[in-house]
Amino acid sequence: MIWMTWRQFRTQAVLGIAALLLLACYLLILGEQIRHTYNTDLALCAKGSCSGVMNEFTGQYDLQTEILGYVLIVVPAVIGMFWGVPLIARELEAGTHRLAWNQTVTRGRWLTAKLGLVGLAAVAFTGLYSLLLTWAASPLDAVRDDRFTPLVFDDRNIVPLAYGAFAFVLGMALGLFIGRTVPAMAAVLVVFVVVQGVMPTMVRPHYLTPVSQTVALTKAEVSGLSFFGEYGTVGGVHVAGGPWIVSTSAVLDRSGQEVGHTSWWSDCVNVAAPAQLPDCISKQNVHVEVTLQPAGRYWTFQWYETGIFALFTAVLAGLCFWRIRGRLS
Repeated sequence: MIWMTWRQFRTQAVLGIAALLLLACYLLILGEQIRHTYNTDLALCAKGSCSGVMNEFTGQYDLQTEILGYVLIVVPAVIGMFWGVPLIARELEAGTHRLAWNQTVTRGRWLTAKLGLVGLAAVAFTGLYSLLLTWAASPLDAVRDDRFTPLVFDDRNIVPLAYGAFAFVLGMALGLFIGRTVPAMAAVLVVFVVVQGVMPTMVRPHYLTPVSQTVALTKAEVSGLSFFGEYGTVGGVHVAGGPWIVSTSAVLDRSGQEVGHTSWWSDCVNVAAPAQLPDCISKQNVHVEVTLQPAGRYWTFQWYETGIFALFTAVLAGLCFWRIRGRLS
């Protein structure tokens, strides 16, 4: 049974190994380049300010690592569509399941062989890719200090393994229930995109209760903000240590009242020159309240999300076994 599964899967396996080898070569070279530049920039920091040097360092490698991160996010969906779906849907469309399911090998063992061999390959592929990308980008991640950013969180360390397993079993399940390859592939893509959109925006922020913190809008803090709203909203608040900023209040004065409708705020935002904005706002002694997930919770969140997707995977696998035993030949 394992040999038959391998014969059916070997084309996808060879293509996957070739793609992984190419990615590995590129990531090893990129990782060494990042480390060399990082060590060189640290030497320059000893002679002057680090902020400008490190900004130049991150800008030099941002594009490459972001593209590789997006590719890794897409990989599980591709695995589900092209590895998971055809394993059963192709048998159903061709009618070969009538022969396969009526031999001495039970349907449960038949499905177990496919889940075990190809499922392990899916986890290994995403896991090795994630390991290489995590290693290559680690100096960059240390400088940026933003491991909770969805693109970074989703393609580093252990969660990509869970995504790969989930997408593969999702593909098998939809192939089994729908019974047609192309519609099942489309369904995998839709479901995976929806899940990956919902998790970081609606589920992940609530793994643990966020904590609140007051951030004073000093001149340095205002200089680093990315957005100033007409009515006191701001964006890009930075908190040292790399926590995940879940939400940011409007700008508040010392008594906790919003300042968005005051004349001085309007003058600062709409009248003052950009170079004068940090001085204009900081001299008012204002602050914002942020809710955040502390940086120390990063690995807790990684394990929580891995566990959630492992549970999804187990439920889908259980549905596959239930469906295949009850499906008529």
